[in-house]
Amino acid sequence: MYRSHTCGEISLANKGQEVQLSGWVQKIRNKGFMVWVDLRDRYGITQLIFDEERSSKELMEKAGKLGREFVIQVTGEVIERESKNPNIPTGEIEILVSQLNILNTSLTPPFTIEEETDGGEDLRMKYRYLDIRRNPVKNKLVFRHKVGMQVRNYLSQAGFIEVETPYLIKSTPEGARDFVVPSRMNEGQFYALPQSPQTFKQLLMVGGMDKYFQIVKCFRDEDLRADRQPEFTQIDCEMAFVEQEDILNIFEGLTRHLLKEINGVDISDFPRMTYAEAMAKYGNDKPDIRFGMEFADLNKLAKNKGFNVFDQQELVVGIAVPGAASYTRKEIDKLIEWVKRPQVGANGLVWVKYNEDGSLKSSVDKFYSSEDLLGWAQQTGAKAGDLILVMAGDTDKTRTQLSALRMHLGNELGLRNPDEFAPLWVLDFPLLEWDEETQRYNAMHHPFTSPKKEDIPLLETNPGEVRANAYDLVLNGNEIGGGSIRIHDKKTQSKMFDYLGFTEEEAKEQFGFLMEAFQYGAPPHGGIAFGFDRLVAILGGQETIRDFIAFPKNNAGRDVMIDAPAKLDEEQLKELHLKLRL
Repeated sequence: MYRSHTCGEISLANKGQEVQLSGWVQKIRNKGFMVWVDLRDRYGITQLIFDEERSSKELMEKAGKLGREFVIQVTGEVIERESKNPNIPTGEIEILVSQLNILNTSLTPPFTIEEETDGGEDLRMKYRYLDIRRNPVKNKLVFRHKVGMQVRNYLSQAGFIEVETPYLIKSTPEGARDFVVPSRMNEGQFYALPQSPQTFKQLLMVGGMDKYFQIVKCFRDEDLRADRQPEFTQIDCEMAFVEQEDILNIFEGLTRHLLKEINGVDISDFPRMTYAEAMAKYGNDKPDIRFGMEFADLNKLAKNKGFNVFDQQELVVGIAVPGAASYTRKEIDKLIEWVKRPQVGANGLVWVKYNEDGSLKSSVDKFYSSEDLLGWAQQTGAKAGDLILVMAGDTDKTRTQLSALRMHLGNELGLRNPDEFAPLWVLDFPLLEWDEETQRYNAMHHPFTSPKKEDIPLLETNPGEVRANAYDLVLNGNEIGGGSIRIHDKKTQSKMFDYLGFTEEEAKEQFGFLMEAFQYGAPPHGGIAFGFDRLVAILGGQETIRDFIAFPKNNAGRDVMIDAPAKLDEEQLKELHLKLRL
């Protein structure tokens, strides 16, 4: 054995014992006559001491040659420290070393392996195996493991069976581009990596598995937006003989369980909101309800007053920013510039200060009286001391822009407390969304989502108004899970493919295996998938997923540590029957 104890467990209870430790050299303090070494492993840090009065000359010389990140094994006696360190669990003891074995030397690391490092993100990603030695990263990976164990415990006790599904599958249209894998044995044919195990989990329901789950890798070859990864992990779940309410109850339970076991937080309330209400009140389908600033429609109050900027627009909408009437003109101009950035794309902002003395001052005083502006204040819920911000334009675009501003202000004003958790179910999504480019409807979720029974007649007359039997679980302004009740009969599924513009031949080629399975007694079923990476990050008090993934890609989808993706040599291309066209 290389060790009898870890570097995080020895205390005064072990005083006088001989122990063996192994780990990495964190720090060295060499006084010549005495050498102190901080020895680190996954579990903590233990101080070692080499003393010329009690250690041999050979041992002192060996200790003097140690460098940072050397891997060593030591044997020694546990003694009480004269100068104790209350900041670490082993701070009352040190090891008087009698034997030192250098297991491996190390080059000087390109950045310091400390809580606060001098390494930039790109450098740390290149040497990720060193970054993992740092507590902030190591602890996040340990945290991820704990969340995964709690997920498995809860679902297993609820009767779910974990089943693995294939990674080499058939390419099917599911909203994003597939990563494809050429088949050497089947010339000119390709596998695809799954965007999700969607069809397989439905086939498991046909197979009678009843309750399935899997913590599974998924892949999407899409342009990476902020904090996205081309490969990501889902908690994928499906249940047979259920309705929407059954699924909501089960996975409210999972979320409560995780918040309680991981964060020590009891959550009783899981409010529900329709998609239409979320868009009207917050401008997006994953609102952060930990703070207010709900949207107020100002069309009736702001239009037809001679202000053309409003009169000519489809929507005039505003929010009340609490306590912000004290903002200077410079601060307001900064907000205006923020919304004009290409990432937001707004033309500007109208502002109204509702001063503490009850007076109102705005950027549009020329067009609106104090009585008009007081009406805006009442409509937005503004109180004395608040700042009203108003935007106008096309409904969908303006809501999106104001939503971005609302979230920006929530961060700036410290209203998004990471230790506070506010879950929300968003229900009744549109089944279909119109694509201007292709001039046809696409499935908003995927082609297997069931429409609301009462809306099925609208498929013939007004497809855009049909609601899906779909639901998203939102936590702190992030979608952490989404799913639906599925179509489970061939006739309805064929109709859905028709509405989505598939020919009968295309539907058969892409999904014939599923349609065939539906003819053999498919049960009613539905499910949900949680974004595991994001769920872990939010439970860990952050919204950035990268540090909770052992070996993440950068924003260009590259692994800079192993330099992937990479070119294939000519022999490999020939074996795979591929020819590059650059």
